[in-house]
Amino acid sequence: MITLLAFVLTLGVLIVVHEYGHYRVARACGVKVLRFSVGFGQVIWRRQRSPSDTEFTLCALPLGGYVRMLDEREGPVPESLRSQAFNNKSLRQRTAIVAAGPIANLLLAILLYACANWIGLDEPKAVLGSPVAESLAQRAGMRAGDWVQAGSSDGLDWEEVRSLPELRWQLTRALSKGENLHLTVTDRDGRGRRKVVLGTAGLADQELDAELLRKIGLGGPYSEPVLGEVKVAGPAAKAGLRAGDRVLSVDGVTISDAAMLREQIRQSLDQGAPREMLWHVERAGQVMDLNVLPVVAQDGTRQIGRIEAFVGAAPEIVTVDYGPVQGLLRGVERTWDVSTMSLKIFGRMLIGEASLRNLSGPITIADYAGQSVRLGVSYYLGFLAMVSVSLGVLNLLPLPMLDGGHLMYYLFEAVTGRPVSEWWLKWLQRAGAFAMLLMMSLALSNDVARLMGLH
Repeated sequence: MITLLAFVLTLGVLIVVHEYGHYRVARACGVKVLRFSVGFGQVIWRRQRSPSDTEFTLCALPLGGYVRMLDEREGPVPESLRSQAFNNKSLRQRTAIVAAGPIANLLLAILLYACANWIGLDEPKAVLGSPVAESLAQRAGMRAGDWVQAGSSDGLDWEEVRSLPELRWQLTRALSKGENLHLTVTDRDGRGRRKVVLGTAGLADQELDAELLRKIGLGGPYSEPVLGEVKVAGPAAKAGLRAGDRVLSVDGVTISDAAMLREQIRQSLDQGAPREMLWHVERAGQVMDLNVLPVVAQDGTRQIGRIEAFVGAAPEIVTVDYGPVQGLLRGVERTWDVSTMSLKIFGRMLIGEASLRNLSGPITIADYAGQSVRLGVSYYLGFLAMVSVSLGVLNLLPLPMLDGGHLMYYLFEAVTGRPVSEWWLKWLQRAGAFAMLLMMSLALSNDVARLMGLH
């Protein structure tokens, strides 16, 4: 129920803001607005103060909306109202009206990101666990417990890193720009400051997926190698392990963090059979040796070892918030970055350099909406801002049926001095409808595939 309500709220806010942008600028330009509709299909609610005023409606299918304006191309217009028809407005006014919807979404994103920055987010501190073996991070000399203090794309202009999500965002930006990521790191206590460089410039043309993240190898949040809940009668319990035990070494290998311990457990099989491991454990100030025999478990297509106990202490959490001016500026910066990256992904999908799996539909949006609501208000505001940016950018694409398609017509009119012919409009609209249907079908199929675990 929470997921459904969050999804409906997300769609409602984004649609209303988008259409209000069109509506407000149209009214400012003297265009008569006949209907402001949220959704399509059968009208389930309507309000109109008088027959000459705008009709506001809520329809049964809430997957979009529209603003219907007085226009001679859609029907006869009384002579007294011709000056209020959309088609009789100047090119500049028509352009402003069409562009107002996507711009409203982008402005909303700035405000939402700013609000999230002002409220603050509780996020893992940028102290990293063990880097992935043979990864860029490991080759750069990073190790478990490294605390990332700042990042830079050129080694000159540095930006403070206050949490692990901020570090991952800097990594995403570096990949999108085809640049290396320079990091300033210390130990967990802030000592031993040094600089490392991740060679991400050579990964610019690769898709940001799980495989690429493994190549980069930045670990998750640092977690102490301490056991949590131990399942009754499981391998850990049979070996005598208890919650609170700190693992010092496994088979003579010093354990630096929980990520390393989990990897040791996963790789504890010998030709598919469990192999007994010697654990060096500290409990209540006393050190002991325990023999642990994992069980075999299936992880996708491979077999791994498991001990049926929670491995790792909770990572350190910090509250990340900003003042009024800085929060707003970061909202502008984040909106710009997400917009440019979205355009790059669309472009790469168009030429076949990025997977079409990047397209998401209503099921994925609903799932993420529900998850973000459960995490808290700030997380939901950030999610809503991201979707608002995506909607704004999508609508600016030069595809017929979208606002960007109409802006493309106006660009042609500005260059040639004449509007696009009715014949071309008809066929471009048909092509645009087909392209939109194809995109929606692909997005929905991606949603279903994700739901079934196929992506």
